[in-house]
Amino acid sequence: MKSADETAIAILSWLAGETELMSRFLALSGTDAGSLRQAAGDPGFMGGLVAFLMEHEPTLMAFCSATGTPPEEVVRAHRAFSGPADFADV
Repeated sequence: MKSADETAIAILSWLAGETELMSRFLALSGTDAGSLRQAAGDPGFMGGLVAFLMEHEPTLMAFCSATGTPPEEVVRAHRAFSGPADFADV
């Protein structure tokens, strides 16, 4: 089982080979390609990578299929970065 950071790094590595998805992520995150190395050390950025996958199931499943990562591992990383969901207010 990978740590949340390892999962986020795997997502970033995968996105690097997916030009269209990487462009979309960069646009949504407000990060440019030149800042990726520095941003990769920021927990908020890493959490954003995981959230990017969690928000679009086809992208999540494409990542899992391409990397052999169980979806549950991405869910665990998402929880680690964002904390448990509080649905009492919903």
